[in-house]
Amino acid sequence: MPKKSESRTIEKKPKTKKAEKISQTEFEKKVIELAKKGLTAEKIGENLKKQEVHPKEYSKKISKILKENNTYINPDLKNVETKLERIKKHSETNKQDKRAKKEKDRIFAQLRKLKKYFKE
Repeated sequence: MPKKSESRTIEKKPKTKKAEKISQTEFEKKVIELAKKGLTAEKIGENLKKQEVHPKEYSKKISKILKENNTYINPDLKNVETKLERIKKHSETNKQDKRAKKEKDRIFAQLRKLKKYFKE
């Protein structure tokens, strides 16, 4: 048991430099640049947070910026379309896979419903 006269030393974490806040126009340029790479709004947000640029600090949402520049892709539709492409590719190489054919039909119906819901 330590004596009362002995004091504990508390190690402090080293201070990290805060990233400087970029302007609204620079933020919008970064968002558009990432969208051209094929990222959805959610992935753009994650990517910006890794770069220590937090979207909450800016007045416009990422999806609104993308809609203004006609580069917005609905993430639900994009995810289902990529899943359908993977299953189509699989069923072309594996003709005997009955389960994959049924899954392809199911996902195609899901995509059709989503397109009807979002009216594309």
